[in-house]
Amino acid sequence: MTAFTTIQTRPFDGQKPGTSGLRKKVRVFQQPGYLENFVQAIFDSIGDCTGKTLALGGDGRFFNREAIQIILKMAAGNGFARVMVGQGGILSTPAASCVIRKYQTFGGIILSASHNPGGADEDFGIKYNIPAGGPAPEAVTEAIYARTQQIDKYRTTQVGDVDLDQLGEYPLGDMVVQVFDPVADYAALMQELFDFDAIRALFAGGFRMKFDAMHAVTGPYAKAILEGLLAAPAGTVMNGTPLEDFGHGHPDPNLVHAHDLVEALFGADAPDFGAASDGDGDRNMILGRGFYVTPSDSLAVLAANATLCPGYAKGLAGIARSMPTSAAADRVAAALGIPCYETPTGWKFFGTLLDAGKATLCGEESFGTGSDHVREKDGLWAVLMWLNVLAKRQQPVAEIVREHWAKYGRNVYSRHDYEAIDSAAANGLMEHLRGLDLKGQSLGAYKVAFNDDFAYTDPVDGSISTKQGVRIVFDDGSRVVFRLSGTGTEGATLRLYVEQFQPDPAQHHLDPQVALADLIKIARDVAQIEARTGRTEPTVIT
Repeated sequence: MTAFTTIQTRPFDGQKPGTSGLRKKVRVFQQPGYLENFVQAIFDSIGDCTGKTLALGGDGRFFNREAIQIILKMAAGNGFARVMVGQGGILSTPAASCVIRKYQTFGGIILSASHNPGGADEDFGIKYNIPAGGPAPEAVTEAIYARTQQIDKYRTTQVGDVDLDQLGEYPLGDMVVQVFDPVADYAALMQELFDFDAIRALFAGGFRMKFDAMHAVTGPYAKAILEGLLAAPAGTVMNGTPLEDFGHGHPDPNLVHAHDLVEALFGADAPDFGAASDGDGDRNMILGRGFYVTPSDSLAVLAANATLCPGYAKGLAGIARSMPTSAAADRVAAALGIPCYETPTGWKFFGTLLDAGKATLCGEESFGTGSDHVREKDGLWAVLMWLNVLAKRQQPVAEIVREHWAKYGRNVYSRHDYEAIDSAAANGLMEHLRGLDLKGQSLGAYKVAFNDDFAYTDPVDGSISTKQGVRIVFDDGSRVVFRLSGTGTEGATLRLYVEQFQPDPAQHHLDPQVALADLIKIARDVAQIEARTGRTEPTVIT
């Protein structure tokens, strides 16, 4: 028996997980004991690890391999019998959820800062996913944080590193490290859900697409599935090799950061379909030829067409969306006679609904869509679902979306991000908004129905989450929403969401920034954005 080693340590300030784990600069994580403290806090908080199996992997960003070696030795020191680690340290977030669920592991540790930049001077992240496959709920993350504030030692094993690049099983102390193919189980699951024969026929008929993996984790998955199993032409996948710094790019699939893809889809001789995913593979952006599909509309269109896909042929139990996401999905749910749940931002809030069978499809306006096949949002899954719909309907993306608007009406929608603003100024702005009583007041041409700070009571477990975003809702159903993002590592990110329902098809062609101009000005003025942050324009508009 290999003895574990106990290392004395001290707490670090600020190890409080955000909406999706702990994210800090790489150099913070590289401090001696910093990562070790947080990992030990996880192991101390989740119960007896003895004899259990853990899933492990990440998005390949800088410090991923080093962190995996540290965690493997700590897992051995804490009594795990086996750790399943993706080959090369690679494992997308949705694939991790797939593996956790398929092999019934004692949860998993995912190393990623999602869509944040990577590199020696950029971001790193870590989170624990529970045995159901989803992100740890608040009760668990609070317990982990509480432990980080008291920790005085961690356990590890003094052994050599494991070769992460060769498939197979390797002893590490008394534990077994299983290096496995990170794509195989995920690809098998996708084949159960979608009509791969129909999608293959679509490509065989000359259909062209571009998928931008952004030099992030989905490159190997997209190449294996799109160019391999579905026989899309070589070169369909752009930027398909994962790099530690994402090729000096920002792996966030939006109109700004996926600029090469956007230029291709809006340029001469554009392909029929375009898509991108992010650093860890859980987000997606969908484009048609010369046409951008908002994440809110994507969720609604997929919900309306879900029965075209074999895995959803029996219909949907319900739809869930985050509060800032547009109400487009609500209209589909109403037409289908199924419930639509409105939750706080954060995929963990969908977990109880999925586990209880109350929802089948879920989505967030922040480029996240998913279903009950795993317990994470899933970028490549969304792309494959779109391909399945396109193969069955034999119509261009723009035509499908416009027909959807004609049937259900259009929820004209936009998000404005103000990134890396002063944290004190951002908190002051939110406190200002929370203190307003606007009911019955007229703001421009709009009359306020109510304003509040969104709170949520989980319909399954009764847990309560407060201060989830300030809403100003108008009599005609239009609304503006303000919240601070929990995914950044520098300053604060203020997100402003603006939405207006437009039933008139003659108005559906308008650019959202034009159609929403009055509401955008009202929102900026009410929140005193320029005066409080010094910003005259948002950093990113989507």
